[in-house]
Amino acid sequence: MQHGAHAHHHSEHSGHGEHAGHSEHSDQRDHSRHGAHGEHTGHHGHGDHGRGASWAMAAKATLHCLTGCAVGEVLGMIIGTSLGWGNAPTMALAIVLAFFFGYALTLVAVVRGGLSLKAAIGVALAADTLSIAVMELVDNGVLLLVPGAMDAHLSDGLFWGALAFAFLIAFLVTTPVNKWMIGRGKGHAVVHQYH
Repeated sequence: MQHGAHAHHHSEHSGHGEHAGHSEHSDQRDHSRHGAHGEHTGHHGHGDHGRGASWAMAAKATLHCLTGCAVGEVLGMIIGTSLGWGNAPTMALAIVLAFFFGYALTLVAVVRGGLSLKAAIGVALAADTLSIAVMELVDNGVLLLVPGAMDAHLSDGLFWGALAFAFLIAFLVTTPVNKWMIGRGKGHAVVHQYH
């Protein structure tokens, strides 16, 4: 009788041991799953870091773009106005020259960095096309919305005030675009390796 009770007690103890082992195994499985999750979040974090681009870098790229655009646009408007052209052809010339000078600034910097002209053209096109396009779209859109800006003469304060305002808005809109592109290894991220 006592032997039977002892055997029964032993079997309970044995069952408890198995249960504890199962519990440990379960914890281990959960732990490994947690570890995998940790690796996943770490990888995700690394991805975010890789995509990160500073606002300062984006602003510098946008300012570079803005310089070329401003030179081209002002020159285009001076030429169009002095030749007595209407708004549409003057604006078209200003946009063409904005792209030209925008690309030219990047070309000079990249060729100076040791790249051939052919390769530099490819880099400039990749780096600046979207940035200049967004800037021109916003800039000219703002100019069209400012009453009297398109009809103002180069000697009018309204012309220069509207242009400065348009460039400011274009800068604020284009900077996040450049930040997004640089963070993905595009845009001016392509240029930075040649500086």
